[in-house]
Amino acid sequence: MNLQQLEYIVAVDTYRHFIRASEKCFVTQATLSMMIRKLEDELEVRIFDRSKQPVIPTPLGEKIIEQARVVLNEAEKIKNIALQDESPSGDLRVGIIPTVAPYLLPLFLQRFLKNYPLVRLQVSELTTEEILSRLEKNELDAGILAIPLHKSKFNEETLFYEEFAVYASNDEILLKKKFILAEDIDVNRLWLLEEGHCLRSQVVNLCELKQKEKNRHQLDFSAGSIETLKRIVEADQGITILPQLAIKDMTAKQKKRIRFFKSPVPVREIGLVTYRYHSREKLIRVLIDSILQSLPEEVKKRNSRQQQVVPISL
Repeated sequence: MNLQQLEYIVAVDTYRHFIRASEKCFVTQATLSMMIRKLEDELEVRIFDRSKQPVIPTPLGEKIIEQARVVLNEAEKIKNIALQDESPSGDLRVGIIPTVAPYLLPLFLQRFLKNYPLVRLQVSELTTEEILSRLEKNELDAGILAIPLHKSKFNEETLFYEEFAVYASNDEILLKKKFILAEDIDVNRLWLLEEGHCLRSQVVNLCELKQKEKNRHQLDFSAGSIETLKRIVEADQGITILPQLAIKDMTAKQKKRIRFFKSPVPVREIGLVTYRYHSREKLIRVLIDSILQSLPEEVKKRNSRQQQVVPISL
């Protein structure tokens, strides 16, 4: 058994196809298949069910592949120890949810790229489920998303807390109030993001939509971005709920449509998530430091008595 064989079985598990796996490993399909067969013969088990298309691991193969990922990550850590005194370098693959990306990336990207010119940062906008899946398959090194996830496979580190606020069209009654409660929101006037966004699930939980009877809008529409929700409201069509960083660069006219919640203020917790077995500690740490140094003061700390984290439904 060797590390190369472990890399091959992990690749086949990731891509569920021998030819695609061999291409990613820069070997011929025959070589990859032969090395996996040798490993299976040595262990006296079948790691993959080749009768299925796409190919899938056997039940015992799943356990072997999971341990192979652990071994490969630990081996990578040995390389990192040898490079500890060198400037951070290499590829760093990061997934970030779409409701955070347009507001957080401009805050820290310039600082990060200037301070760490030897790091090649690869950023992808993905849903929470896609990020978690890619972290587990080692297709990403870190994810920036709403937490807590309550999933033992992943490590979480809090980056910041964002208050939620209501953004309302000019004719909404709740604009007459200085601060509002969740029950002040007319759910029949509320616009949401489409399914798959964790922000949608938090708004559903905040407004207890599952417990309230909701009629249909004349327009049946689920937005794909926060900016679309804002534009609908600005066309004098109902209300939506926005996270704090999405408000930061609004004009004075737009901010007149904003109303904050009464204490305890609902917030979302944004964190950096890694798979429990990962090997990029140094690169991830400099990424975290760059983000924390770039954040506005108002989102850096949480007052636990005055703020309440809204749960996510996955």
